[in-house]
Amino acid sequence: MGKAPRPQSFWSLGLAAVTLGSQRRAGNRRHGGARGDERGQELLRGASPGRLRTTMWERVRKALLNSLSTTFLRIWKWARAFWCKNGLLTLSVLSVATGCLLGFLLRALELTELEKQYFSFPGELLMRMLKMLILPLITSSLMSGLATMDSKACGKMGVITITYYLWTTFMAVTVGIILVVSIHPGAAAQKDDYSVGKVVLSSADALLDLIRNMFPSNLIEASFQQYRTVLVPVVKSPGFPKIPGKSLSFIYFAPDDENPEIHRPVFLELTPSPEMTYRTLPGTSNEMNVLGIVIFSATIGLLLGKMGERGTPLVNVCQCLNEAVMKIVSMAVWYFPFGIVFLIAGKILEMEDPSVIGQKLGLYAITVVSGLVIHGLILLPLLFVLITKKNPFVFIQGILQALLIALATSSSSATLPITLKCLLENNGIDRRVARFVLPVGATINMDGTALYEAVAAIFIAQVNEYDLDLGQIITISITATAASIGAAGIPQSGLVTMVIVLTSVGLPTDDITLIIAVDWALDRFRTMTNVLGDALAAGIIAHVCEKDFTPKRPPQDPVSNTEKSPPAETSHLQPKDNVIEMIEETLLDQTGVHYNICQV
Repeated sequence: MGKAPRPQSFWSLGLAAVTLGSQRRAGNRRHGGARGDERGQELLRGASPGRLRTTMWERVRKALLNSLSTTFLRIWKWARAFWCKNGLLTLSVLSVATGCLLGFLLRALELTELEKQYFSFPGELLMRMLKMLILPLITSSLMSGLATMDSKACGKMGVITITYYLWTTFMAVTVGIILVVSIHPGAAAQKDDYSVGKVVLSSADALLDLIRNMFPSNLIEASFQQYRTVLVPVVKSPGFPKIPGKSLSFIYFAPDDENPEIHRPVFLELTPSPEMTYRTLPGTSNEMNVLGIVIFSATIGLLLGKMGERGTPLVNVCQCLNEAVMKIVSMAVWYFPFGIVFLIAGKILEMEDPSVIGQKLGLYAITVVSGLVIHGLILLPLLFVLITKKNPFVFIQGILQALLIALATSSSSATLPITLKCLLENNGIDRRVARFVLPVGATINMDGTALYEAVAAIFIAQVNEYDLDLGQIITISITATAASIGAAGIPQSGLVTMVIVLTSVGLPTDDITLIIAVDWALDRFRTMTNVLGDALAAGIIAHVCEKDFTPKRPPQDPVSNTEKSPPAETSHLQPKDNVIEMIEETLLDQTGVHYNICQV
């Protein structure tokens, strides 16, 4: 008897079946391919030329449709991703270009003042929306940001922030002075003889107003007004003194109308002009006192941080308020492209003849814009690279939306909500750093304004053919740096603080009227420089203070530092070990197989 065949396992039978099936399929493919070739040759022999062309055309059409559908799908996916990431920025860029084009086209219609006001209404709504968010954003961001910081880290960040702002402002002033001395734009400008001077404040009164606004007497009033000294004219008529032996009347002989040879006497009595004096009185201006609100909010935030748990409820309220304001900004930001069109077009409709302005102040405008470009696109990014070792233009790309809003509104305070949103969402800046650096920067960091004031002061000196020595130029640089700190983040605030710079070197303050014609346009470019400086400062300070804001390890239990910590850990893990042993015994009883279970 032969040996019985050895029973094969289930896996061996399955493997043999799979092998046999694959061999059969391969043979069928070979025979089928041969038969298919024979059938194709028979069809080709019996098919007509028209049918062959139809078959070829269908194949080509299917291939083209497949390729086109694939290409269209790729383009659609790319466009959708680009729109989700840069859709709002693209709309803002298009709105700026559309506003400029629409404004110059509508100048030919010569609209009335009322029609211009109606046309600019959507842009006015944009400004009102942004100004509405300034007060709750500044107070909530400063209070919640400083309250959650360590006092040492907060002090270090504050010193670094103010030092950086002062240094970049002085750099901007230096760039402006070098350019205006080199280009000498005052030689091409002409001074109007008929310009009427306007009485302005002295530098001492302007400086005292700045200090008064740092400490507002009423916080509610500071949210919509700020202190400003008012000059009231006082007419002092001393009377004409009687001089013995001299008559106060003068006799003139005028020719007669009928007979010119006859002269009639005309008696004229001269009345002396009254003596005008100006008295300073306390007054207000309808502008938010941003400086006073920033100082108060920062003080409250520091004190809330030191109060500990007692200040936690108010800190939570500020954090919730800040998040709510940012959600409002996220919703309102889609209205901005529509409002920018009418805001820019309305400003272009209000300006004077561009050709006349270009002839008088074109070289001056080129000097200011060149200084802003050098400072904003060369010096500040270079400083960013040296400190952070990162690409500054990638960082700037994340805040393009804020720069466009600054160009449209010419207000760094109104741009503050958009700047904060861009830094948090696009550039990933620490929330605590952004909440402190941006409100302070919107108040005291005015690089573009400082450069503008230095250029304008030396330009006025050049128009009046007044030679400045080195000491006066240094005085202008120092006063321009100091005056820009007090410039509020509102449109055309540099004209107010310009008085301090002009009076410091004895220049006529009446000549400020020379540059008013182009101030509205230059104000937008220097606001962009101010916002760019604030954003880059936030990135630099976040990098420098990164170690101070890293999450610290939670404090350990004092018992764990004693010698009894190992027994505590053993007793803590002992119940888990007992459970594992019970599971192993249960599996051994049920299956008869011993399992080793390890705790990971």
